[in-house]
Amino acid sequence: MGSGIRRSSSSFCVVVFVLILWCLCLANSEKIDGAKWRKKPVIITRSCNVYEGRWVYDESYPLYDSSACPNIRKEFDCKKYGRPDQLYLKYRWQPNDCDLPRFDAKDFLCRLQGKKIMFIGDSVSLNQMQSLICLLQTALPSTNIIKQTNDTVSSVIFQDYGVSVMVFHSTYLVDTEVVENYGRVLKLDSLKNGSIWKNIDVLVFNSWLWWYRRGPKQPWDYIEYDNKILKDMDRMDAFRRALTTWAKWVDSDVDTTKSKVIFQGVSPSHYNGDEWNEPGVTNCSMEKQPIMGSKYPAGLPAAALVVKDVLSTIKKPVHLLDITTLSQLRKDAHPSSFNGFRGMDCTHWCVAGLPDTWNQLLYAALINY
Repeated sequence: MGSGIRRSSSSFCVVVFVLILWCLCLANSEKIDGAKWRKKPVIITRSCNVYEGRWVYDESYPLYDSSACPNIRKEFDCKKYGRPDQLYLKYRWQPNDCDLPRFDAKDFLCRLQGKKIMFIGDSVSLNQMQSLICLLQTALPSTNIIKQTNDTVSSVIFQDYGVSVMVFHSTYLVDTEVVENYGRVLKLDSLKNGSIWKNIDVLVFNSWLWWYRRGPKQPWDYIEYDNKILKDMDRMDAFRRALTTWAKWVDSDVDTTKSKVIFQGVSPSHYNGDEWNEPGVTNCSMEKQPIMGSKYPAGLPAAALVVKDVLSTIKKPVHLLDITTLSQLRKDAHPSSFNGFRGMDCTHWCVAGLPDTWNQLLYAALINY
């Protein structure tokens, strides 16, 4: 009888432990079950475009103190590297016709429990991934975390939830390979890494930053499409062809009932003051406030129009995280010289800062996907 009582007590303890874990997640959200993404009611409606709006001052911002987030890369850690002004941290994105849900780290992890989210692209993808890690880690500082890194993938695993946040470095999404007699060839029709990506639960893609790089920093020697190898070609045309290869891969290889596909949109830079009606300005070093209103004087860059055009050809569901215009308005949110390299950077973004809004929009997209 004694052993039976001990077995019953052990079983009871296991049941209680499981119930506690279950309640921790369901207290704030509905858990994702298998391939189905259950939706938590929020104030976003189908008639609301969350990407159309304006920046408003909000004293409750930022969403976290960057000094409480360990291991921010020195490219993005503006506060650590001496940025003296704090006003850029105090702006919240306000859509015209609805409100965004405030980022809820626990709810985010519970919705993704047991799943993987991967950012795929250049250093702007890393910028967004680092912001997401800070949003999660500062809100849940006691959560157990494991970090893993190899040649192409870096992962942060939130063990208590079984959630992996990953970044896969891919400058162009399509392949670059060494070809005899040519050297490094950018292959616009080839996408071999898709075999790794297609089984991830949430895929967030990005590509644009490197398409106009030339000279020593250009990481290829020739370019290939339609079985023709060329020394160069129109870069916007090359971008469109590569993105079309990616789009065809989504339609042919990705099971979108299991994997959610998101394209980040084009992240802008601010080196030309003519774009925001400040002729003669050649960088973002003196910018302290956003552009007020909803429109950027120069309009959308051509690359953003290419992205929208190519995404419209995809038959399967793909969400455009349309961050271009709202980011164009944030000429104040770059590191400028306040980074570990002390170089002028008006391409990447401070963490904490604008990428936190990208992730707030990502959170809203996953809720309403």
